[in-house]
This record gives sequence, C-alpha cells and structure tokens, in this order.
Amino acid sequence: MTPRDVADLLWFRAWWIYPQSRDPWFSIPYHFFNLFKGFCWLVVGTYVLGRYLVHRRSPLEIVYGLAFLGFGLTDFREAYRLESWLVWIKLVNLLVLIWLRRIALRRWYPGKSLC
Repeated sequence: MTPRDVADLLWFRAWWIYPQSRDPWFSIPYHFFNLFKGFCWLVVGTYVLGRYLVHRRSPLEIVYGLAFLGFGLTDFREAYRLESWLVWIKLVNLLVLIWLRRIALRRWYPGKSLC
C-alpha cells in the first residue's frame, strides 16, 4: 500500500454518496435518517445554549451546546456524502461530547455515572 493509498483511505475516500441508484433501499432511508439525526442534534444544542442563557451555570455549557450543534452539522453532511475526513471529525466531536458529559456529571451530579 503506497502512502497515497493510505492518505486516500484515512482522509479522502468517499464511502457513500447520495443518491445511489444501485441501492435505493439503503440509500434513501440512510439519507433521511441522517437529516433527522442532524435536526435532533441541532435541537439539543439549541436547548443547551438556551439553558445557558437563562441560568448561566457554567461557560462550559457554551462549548457543550456548540459540540451538539457541530455534531448535527456533520450529520447533515453525512446525509449527502460520507468521507473519511468526516468520520474523523465525528469521532473527535463524539469524544469531546463524552468528555464534556463526564465533566458535567462530576460537577453537578456527583453520584451519577456516565452510563
């Protein structure tokens, strides 16, 4: 495997593109499911930011809300094209969300666990 092949696999490869006429039974539901997920993450992010504006508990809520909004935006991109770089961005965003959730649970709900 050449360095160009590795770069293609890890960063540039398009794994899925909408619409795919050869597999509409997967392509169409996958497309609309990602649009729905993106909308849901935007709602959650907006709720978190709105809660911050009302209660002002911690500036960490701003980062938390923006992480949810970012996750939603990646789902909108995924609804049309899934590429390697997008998978990496989604993974980093997910790790940030888990890290922020852990901080929030420790700070405001010390008896609770992450799961």
